Amino acid sequence: MLTFATLGMALYGLFSIISSLVYWIEGASLEWWANLWLIVAGLILLLGSVFVRISMPGGLALAIGGLLALQSISLHNDGHLYNQISLLSQLARASFSSLLVALAYFGWESHHEES
Repeated sequence: MLTFATLGMALYGLFSIISSLVYWIEGASLEWWANLWLIVAGLILLLGSVFVRISMPGGLALAIGGLLALQSISLHNDGHLYNQISLLSQLARASFSSLLVALAYFGWESHHEES
């Protein structure tokens, strides 16, 4: 479970970084700070995924922070890119993030050491 959570978080972080760079290169209607926020949030999630994988204390909290940052910038970007905020896409993103957190929590190495 921990491996799936780590891979999901890492891929989500990389996707966010790459999509921000594509928006920037294409000249999409996002502000410079929104692109920067998307890159930084993706990097935070990527770093958090590494810490989750090695079961470092605070790693899951860092990953959750990255996921929340990506959720919040998604709300902003949907309004600028699509002129609307789709409830379905926001719920799908939140559900995916919740699944990753649950997989990381239940697969955490320290749970096995306490038994």
